[in-house]
This record gives sequence, C-alpha cells and structure tokens, in this order.
Amino acid sequence: MAPKVPHFVTDFFVYETAKSVVVKSWSVGVINRFVQLLIILYFICWVFLHEKGHQQRDTGIESAVITKVKGLGSFNNHVMDVADYVVPSQGSSSFSIITNMVITDNQMQGRCPETDKKFNCTTDDDCNKNNSSNIGNGILTGTCLINNVTNVTNVTNSTNSTNSTNSTKSTGWCEIEGWCPAEDDSFSGTPMKEVENFTIFIKNSIRFPLFDVSRGNFPSSINQSYIQNCNFDPVHAPFCPIFKVGDILKKLNQSLDNITAYGGEIGININWKCNLDYDVENCNPKYFFTHLDSAFKHSKASKGYNFRFAKYYQSEDGTEYRTLHKAYAIRFEIIVSGNAGKFNVVPFLITLVAAFTSVGLATVFCDIILLNFHKGADEYKAKKFEEVSGIVQEAKGPCKGSQMSIKVLGKTSNDSGTFSIGRQE
Repeated sequence: MAPKVPHFVTDFFVYETAKSVVVKSWSVGVINRFVQLLIILYFICWVFLHEKGHQQRDTGIESAVITKVKGLGSFNNHVMDVADYVVPSQGSSSFSIITNMVITDNQMQGRCPETDKKFNCTTDDDCNKNNSSNIGNGILTGTCLINNVTNVTNVTNSTNSTNSTNSTKSTGWCEIEGWCPAEDDSFSGTPMKEVENFTIFIKNSIRFPLFDVSRGNFPSSINQSYIQNCNFDPVHAPFCPIFKVGDILKKLNQSLDNITAYGGEIGININWKCNLDYDVENCNPKYFFTHLDSAFKHSKASKGYNFRFAKYYQSEDGTEYRTLHKAYAIRFEIIVSGNAGKFNVVPFLITLVAAFTSVGLATVFCDIILLNFHKGADEYKAKKFEEVSGIVQEAKGPCKGSQMSIKVLGKTSNDSGTFSIGRQE
C-alpha cells in the first residue's frame, strides 16, 4: 500500500494553465470595456501627456543666483540707502532688508544693571539663582543693585485681634558684567514704510547637465533700458527680473505694518520645468511667492525675524566702545527648483509595456464579478476551473458515452478548447 502524501505537499506541486471561457453577457462585457477604456485614458492623459512617462528626466539642476536691492528710506530722521539696510551686502540668494531697529549707543565694557524684567531682585540670593542663565545681556555677578524702594504691608489676622506690621523691602536689578549700558529692546520708533517701494533685481542662471542645456531667467535680447523701467507681472511682464517688495506683499496678503515692525521671512520660488522635445527657447521659469514663517504668525514665543549686529569704535585714549543694533528685517530666500525631460526610447517602451499589462486588470475585475456576484457564477466556476489528474488511463474499449457532461448552453471547440457560455440575461 502506497504511503499517504500530505495534502499540502500535493497541493504545492501542481501546475495551473489558463483556460479561455467566453461569457456572452452584456453587463459584464460593458464593464470590461469600460474598465479597459479608463486604464487606457489614464495612461494616455496622465502618464504620457501630464507626467511625460516617455521622457528621460534630469532633476539635478545646477543654479546660480545674484540679487541687488534698490531704494531709499527714512528711519529716525536718517536717510537709509542700500548699504544701511541690506544684510549681507554680497547680493546672494539669501538677504535681509532692515525695516526697524533698536539702537543702544556708546556701550563699553564694565558693570551695570540688567534691563530684562526676568532679572528683578530684592536680595543677592535672587541673582545667585540665575547665575547659570545665558539669556541676559551679560554675565551675572550675583549682586542685586537696589534702585527702587517700596512699602509692603503684611496683615496678620487672629481670632482675638488684628496685628498690622509694616515692613520695607527694596527691589532692584541684578548686576551684569559686559557691554554697558545693557540693551533695552522696547522701542517706539516708526518702521521704515518706504520698503514697499524697494525693488529686487534677480539674475538666475541654470543648467541641466544631462542634456547640456543652459538658460537664464530673462532673455539676452532684453536691454538695460527695459530693466530700469519694468516691474515683474506674470501676464504683462513675465520676463522682467525686477520685483517690487510691495507687489510681493500684496500677493501674500501680508500686512505692511506688521512685517515692517516685527520682520518676517519670504520665499521667492523660481521653478524651471522644461519640455526639451520642443524648442529650448520655450524653457522659461515660473515665479511663486511664499510666506515662509506663516506657521509662527500666531506664536507668542517667537514672532517675526530679528538679529543683532554692532559697529565698533575706539576713542583717542584707546578705549573701545560700540553701537549695538537690534534689527527687525524682511528676510528673502531665493529658492530654485525644476527638472527637464526629453524623449527616450527606454522609458517609452517601459511605460508602454506597463500600459498593455495594466489593461489586463479589467479581466481580473470582471472575474471577481462573475465568480461572486453574477447569477451564473456556479456555471462560470465549473467552466473556468477544471482539475485534471496527472495519470491518464487509456480506454480499453470503445467509448459508449461522453466522459464529460456539458449543459445545453455550453459549447466546445475541437481546435482551441474554448468554452462559450450563452447570454443569461
């Protein structure tokens, strides 16, 4: 007696081959062609036309940016030019336009009281608690400098009598060692509103190394006279490289008063998306503007943008002193991105094969309907799936009857072995 082989072993070592069953059903046929049409339209409209699946793409864009700001403003009765309000002055892709400042004049090395309210004190012990602090204007010495006297009344109530005692406590500021006098960053100055009329010149050159294509953000045919008199407009002057600050703020719906008082960060995005199947002259940039610090506009901890810088001097006796500036500024970031594409046989064939293969998904979808939801599901299963034994026994005698029973609606083809199921509706 032959040993029994486990079912999972016999089920594993089987061979499956496709069997063609023609289902003459209007509903299933319409669904099949509709799904195939959707797949074909997806590949034509989205993959080929929109995503350019037939092209080889170069995303390793090489870019260089040069900027220049022009305009005159007024702050604290002083005329401000480019050298006063643009930091840094090199004209790189990242720069700041100062719109407001807190100025502390004639600072010298020494000891003086702190000005931050966090460093109020009544005794030296209060200052010693903050000795490790690094948020002040200097190094804490641990001494409390008394500059104000207040009367504090303590009232003690008992069941039999009320005792009132008056005691006097002195309040002041912790002493620091550093640049004195310490900065007081509360200000009442008027921000420089002329910034809305300032202009930014942007010169951007890019190169796609894969295709050895170089482009600039404005054509070489533009002359200096045009640049001096134009302002960028996406419709009327799309190639003008001059951007007015006020126009950028309007596109971002940004308040001029708020950004000039507290500063902010603005992104100028230059996007190059080029189809090199057409003339290279059609490869031009598109500009977008972004309020980069919009995520913090409601923040109470940090708002706007500011930084500090100092101008140093030396007196005749060799004593060094400085003027400290806390500057509130609009920081501009020039962000360049893009890619280029050109027809190539390899990605075209890969995408084409993927399209033909995906059309077969319609058959899978229709099989799910036929096997589970169609009223002729049982008959379809019987025709589609058939088990054949690995051992074929030859007939010893003439066959008196058919070895396989087929319903009236089923038909067999002697040459292809294809079953056809008639219309069931």
